Amino acid sequence: MPIALILALCLFAVSAMASSQESREIQFTYEVLPQDLPSGEAVDIFIPMPARSGGQHIRVESLQSFVPAILGVEEVYGNTFLRLHRPANSTTPLTATLSWIVEREVVNASGAGELSTEQRERYLAPNTLVPVDHEILKPILAEIRERRIDDSPAATARAIYDWVVDNVEYKKVGTGWGNGDTFWACNERYGNCTDFHALFISLARSEGIPARFEIGFPIPQDRESGDVGGYHCWVQFYLPERGWVPIDASEAAKHPELREQLYGGQPADRILFTTGRDLVVSEAGGEAPLNYFIYPYVEVGGKPWPGAVPTRFSFVEISSS
Repeated sequence: MPIALILALCLFAVSAMASSQESREIQFTYEVLPQDLPSGEAVDIFIPMPARSGGQHIRVESLQSFVPAILGVEEVYGNTFLRLHRPANSTTPLTATLSWIVEREVVNASGAGELSTEQRERYLAPNTLVPVDHEILKPILAEIRERRIDDSPAATARAIYDWVVDNVEYKKVGTGWGNGDTFWACNERYGNCTDFHALFISLARSEGIPARFEIGFPIPQDRESGDVGGYHCWVQFYLPERGWVPIDASEAAKHPELREQLYGGQPADRILFTTGRDLVVSEAGGEAPLNYFIYPYVEVGGKPWPGAVPTRFSFVEISSS
């Protein structure tokens, strides 16, 4: 048998095995590593926590830290976080190891239901980098309206998904990608998951379809443990007859064979941490909301600190079904 065919069969077997997993139990570890932060002023590090919804359950959680940790809740979307606090003139190491055992399930549409007026307004409103009803979207919306099978929200949402998958390329070249910037995605037609899904949300909201941004970490399905290189994000949009419907346009662009599966369903290959854009987790943060919240956010002396905090993420597969 030709080597290429053997490889193709092996890849198909891995994909089929991964997509058949209905649930997985994962130990996920989030480490804040040693960093050089000023010691003369108080330092606060805000760390996102995994959600207790969205197809996942937290079975066990633990924290190792040399400084006190306070649980907080972001007010608009209800995201939870830990705030590590070190007082001024202290040299206590600002490191932390957080670990959770997460049961993650396949996520499908949540079922029919009604949104409150507040929810509907929230998920139809623009964000800083996610415009709604902007001039730059009009040519794309015109194409989408031509290709949809009818003018229903369901048909429009599917046409938006297909347009984004077909017209945006997943790649990380140069600078400017990775900010979840609809303007970037419209102009450059490439980017990472944040850019794909910023564009989807802009288009959906412009058509009156509520949509929300979700971000977390990918959990590989082809190995049982190891490091996780960084975040992954996706979207849920709302239809009255189906409820919240999950999609992952960037993964569909990378893996065309999963295109149908990733419209209306998400495999158990991710852990959800936070929802939403332009997030505020502290009084000082209100002046410069977080574009999205997945990595640590730091304040020194009560003011946002611009540097990056070194981190490490890893997982161990406990079980799958």
